[in-house]
Amino acid sequence: MTYEPVYTRTPRNAFVPSPVFVGIVAIFAVSGYLLWTKFGNVGVDAFLFVVSGWLISLCLHEYAHAVAAFFSGDLTVAERGYLRLNPLKYTSPLLSIVLPVVVVILGGIGLPGGAVWIDHRYINSRLKDSLISVAGPLTNVILAVVAAAPFLLGLGPDIFEAGSSAFAVSGHVDFWQALSVVAYLQITASVLNLLPIPGLDGGSILRPWLSPAYRRAWDTFAPFGFMLLFVALWTTSLGAYFSDLVSWLAESLGLNTGLIAAGLDLMRFWN
Repeated sequence: MTYEPVYTRTPRNAFVPSPVFVGIVAIFAVSGYLLWTKFGNVGVDAFLFVVSGWLISLCLHEYAHAVAAFFSGDLTVAERGYLRLNPLKYTSPLLSIVLPVVVVILGGIGLPGGAVWIDHRYINSRLKDSLISVAGPLTNVILAVVAAAPFLLGLGPDIFEAGSSAFAVSGHVDFWQALSVVAYLQITASVLNLLPIPGLDGGSILRPWLSPAYRRAWDTFAPFGFMLLFVALWTTSLGAYFSDLVSWLAESLGLNTGLIAAGLDLMRFWN
C-alpha cells in the first residue's frame, strides 16, 4: 500500500513569532543593557545574556530548517508550530534546549541539539533535502559573523596584552566579555553542525546522496552519532583539535581568546 501525502493547510499565524521567543529576546535585550550600564549583579546579567542569546540562536537554527522545508514542499512544519520560533515545539526539548544550555554553562561549547521533524515524503529532490540540512548551520555562521562584527569593525574594547594570559581592558568590559562568548558559541556550533557525522546536520547534508545500502547503514548509526561526538570531545584528543580550530576561527573574526575566557568565568557567577 502506497501512502500519498495529503495537502496541509497553513495556519494563518504560522509565521508569527511565539510569546516564548519574544520573551527570550526581551531577556537578551534587557540583560545586555544591564551589562552595558553595570546595573545589578554583572555575573547574573552575563549569565542571562549568554544563555538567552544561545536560546535565540537555537530557535533561529531550527527555524531555518523549518523554513527551508516549508518552501521545499513540507507544509506540515507550519502545523507543528516550527515556524513560530517556539523552542517548546521541538521534537525533543531535552535534547534541543536543556542539554545544549547545560553544556554551554559547564563547558562553554555550543553543542548541537535535537532537530525539528521534517516529513521527507514531501521533499522530491536530493538537493532540496541537503539545503534543508545546511540551512541550520548556515544560520549559526551568519550569527557568528553578526556577533563578532563589532570586534571586526574595531568597536570593541581596548585590550592590552600582558604576558601570555594577563590583560587589561577598558570600556564596558563586562558587556564585551559576554558578547565575545555569544560569538564564540556560534563558532563552535557552526563547526560541530557541519561535521559529516550521522545524526548531525553535516551528516544529513550528505545522506541524500548516498546509495540505499549506505543510507541504511548511516541511519542505523545516526541515533548514536550525537552522543559519541559528545563523549569524544571530553575524553579524547579530538577536544584539543576542536579547541584549536575554533580559537583560530575566533581570532580570524577579531575576537580575543582571553576576553572569551573572562566572559565564561563572568557568566558562572556561582563560582
